Amino acid sequence: MENPFKFGTVVEAEYFTDRVKEVNYINQFIQSPNHLILISPRRFGKSSVVAKAITQSGRKSITVNIQQVVSVADLAAKLMREFFKVHPMERIRHLITHFRIIPTVTTNALTGTVDVSFQPGVDATILLEDVMELMEKAHTESDRLVVVLDEFQEILDLAPRLDKKLRAIMQEQKHINYILLGSQESMMTDIFEKKKSPFYHFGELMRLGKLPRDNFHEYLTVRLENCFPNNHDELADDILDYTGSHPYYTQQLASNVWQIGMLQPEQKDVLHVAVDRIVTTHGLDYERLWLNFKRTNKWILQRLASNGNLQTGEHRTSTVYSALKRLQKDGYVIYSDRYEIEDPFFKEWILRGI
Repeated sequence: MENPFKFGTVVEAEYFTDRVKEVNYINQFIQSPNHLILISPRRFGKSSVVAKAITQSGRKSITVNIQQVVSVADLAAKLMREFFKVHPMERIRHLITHFRIIPTVTTNALTGTVDVSFQPGVDATILLEDVMELMEKAHTESDRLVVVLDEFQEILDLAPRLDKKLRAIMQEQKHINYILLGSQESMMTDIFEKKKSPFYHFGELMRLGKLPRDNFHEYLTVRLENCFPNNHDELADDILDYTGSHPYYTQQLASNVWQIGMLQPEQKDVLHVAVDRIVTTHGLDYERLWLNFKRTNKWILQRLASNGNLQTGEHRTSTVYSALKRLQKDGYVIYSDRYEIEDPFFKEWILRGI
């Protein structure tokens, strides 16, 4: 029997957990000429929700993660590679002839995948303009392309004034819906809510929170029932209590619980066995992370892990606040109604060492 829980990749089909309202909300923008900005902490399921909405819409789409982009030329190349996945080369060859800098396009004969490269030293801004104009010209008002740019806040570090250039191009495009995702709330808010920012009020701002507990509980119980017929309801509650309903870690823990239940049906304390397995498996990674933290960061993480007070006078308030913001930016700490460690298994590892 296949494990009914999935984590670590974009979740879809039978692995997708509710989010009906969010999917419908995103669909509203896909069917309009507007753009959407979606903000939530890492691993809250932004990409999965957007992918589900686009699939339901039947629209053509391309996705690029800006965090994986190393230069403006690389961004242009990645956009063009993704574009070729929805538009065969032979159908748009005539549009590429209008490029001011002609790219090198090669096709893998075995896989059919297309690679794109540009000569080094050329003006990367021209490359990006040409590629984005290609995406616009290949579509119409009734056949708009959806372009998803993940971790969009990274655009600020990619090249000086790139945000101004992108906004200048995007605001003239009529045949593209942009969905811009970001995990750094403060940076994303600055980009789209500060009046001096080129992207001020570029699109509708949407925040994605944790899944409603009742919906997640139902999702878990249905999938745990075959393996745990007598205590699946209680086990679902225990999993959600441990993960705080965090989408990624709930799927991870539920997957391990299910696997233990299938392979070791005699095991009694299955939740704690699953937690111990995950913490042990990632122990070396956690240790490497810990060794690279500064002393103040270690102190904050220990206090958060044990639900301790951060205002003890041991460190200045400004120092604690700055460190928290840095930990939040790096993805180790999230904030909903309070600051908390993002990874409950890392939290468990820290508690075991205190």
